[in-house]
Amino acid sequence: MTDQAERYDRIAAGYAKWWAPVLAPQATALLDRLDGAVAGGARRLIDIGTGTATLAIAAIKRWPAVEVVGIDASRGMANAAASEADHLLVEPDRQRFDVKVAFADKLPFADGSFDAAMSSFVFQLVPNRARAIREAHRVLRPGGTLAYVSWLAEDRAFRPDIEFDDALDEVGVGARLPDDRPGDIPGVDGAAAQLRRAGFRDVDAGRGELEHQFGVEGYIRFMTEFDEEDLVRSLEPDVRERLIDRLRERLESRPATDLVLRLPIVAVSGIRS
Repeated sequence: MTDQAERYDRIAAGYAKWWAPVLAPQATALLDRLDGAVAGGARRLIDIGTGTATLAIAAIKRWPAVEVVGIDASRGMANAAASEADHLLVEPDRQRFDVKVAFADKLPFADGSFDAAMSSFVFQLVPNRARAIREAHRVLRPGGTLAYVSWLAEDRAFRPDIEFDDALDEVGVGARLPDDRPGDIPGVDGAAAQLRRAGFRDVDAGRGELEHQFGVEGYIRFMTEFDEEDLVRSLEPDVRERLIDRLRERLESRPATDLVLRLPIVAVSGIRS
C-alpha cells in the first residue's frame, strides 16, 4: 500500500485535472444512498480514500448540517483535497471538512466515531477489501450507513488504450503487459455478501456504468500526466515526443464514438448492525 500511496503522491495534480472529473458524476450519485441516513440525523461522515475530495465537497454542499472527515493514504492526495476544499467551499462550509493521512484498513478513530461512511473508487485499491470494510464497520455507530462505489470486474476494451499500446510498439518501447485489475469487485451479489459478512444489514447493491467522452488531447494528457505518467516520464525526450505524435495520429483517425469510455461499476450500501 505504501508504493501505491507514493505513486498517488506523484500524480496527485494529474489525478485532480484528468481523472477526478471522469469519476465525479458516479461518485456524487452515491450520495443518494445516504439521503435517508442524513434525514435520520447523521451528521458526522467519513470519506474513505477522499482523493481530491469530490465526494466530501459534494456532501457538504448538499447537506448543510454535516461534517466530513476525509482520509487518504497519500499525503499528496490529502493536500490536493484540502486545496480543492479551499477553492470550492466558502466559509463557514470550509470548516465542516477536515482531511487526514490514514489507511482505509487502519483508521485512526475510535469505535462508533461516525454516523455514516462513504467511499468512491477506492475499495478496489486496498490490499484487503474485507479488512477495510470491517474498519468502516468499526468506526460507524450502530445504525450507521456505509455506501461505496467501485469497479466491476469485466472484460473492457477501450479503443484508445489499444492505440496507445500500438504507438508504444511503433516507437520501439513495446506494448504494456495486460492489466488484470485484481482488486475490481467480482460481482454485484458478491459485493452485497461481503458487506453482510462484515456485519451490515439491509444491504443493497446495484450495477451501473460510468461513461465519459474523451477528446484526443484530453486522452493524451490523461495518459501522460496520470494513468501512464511513470512510463511516459521514463522515456527519452525524443522517444516521448514520437510516442505522443503517433498516438495523436492514431486517435485522430478514429471516430469520436471510439473515444467514449464505458466501464461497469457497482454501488453498495448497508446499515451497521
